[in-house]
Amino acid sequence: MRVEPQRGPGGRDDAAGAVFAALADPTRRQVVRALAERETVTASALAGELPVTRQAVAKHLAALGEAGLVAGERAGRETRYRLTPGPLTDAMAWMVDAGARWDERLARLQGRLGG
Repeated sequence: MRVEPQRGPGGRDDAAGAVFAALADPTRRQVVRALAERETVTASALAGELPVTRQAVAKHLAALGEAGLVAGERAGRETRYRLTPGPLTDAMAWMVDAGARWDERLARLQGRLGG
C-alpha cells in the first residue's frame, strides 16, 4: 500500500510536502496516534475508536500510505496496518534544515544591523 514519494527536482521537499499534506487532516493525525500505540491494527478496529466510518478510515489510511506513513499487510481476509515513521523523521529533518537556514539569515541581518 506504500507509494514512494516523488523524487524529482524537489526530492526531499516533495517527500516532506507529502507528509505535511497527509498530516494536515486532524482525523489522519488521530489515525497516526492510534497506529503509534500498537504494532498493527485493522481499519475496522480504527473505525471503532474514531468518530468516522470504516470507509472513511480506509480513505485516510490510503492518503497516509501515499505519503509513506502507513503500510498495509494482508493477514487472511483482513489488512493490518502499521505506522512507518521514516517519512516523519525525514520531514522533521527538513524542518530542522529550514529552521537552520532562517537562523543563519537572521544572524546575518543582526550582524548588518550592528547587534
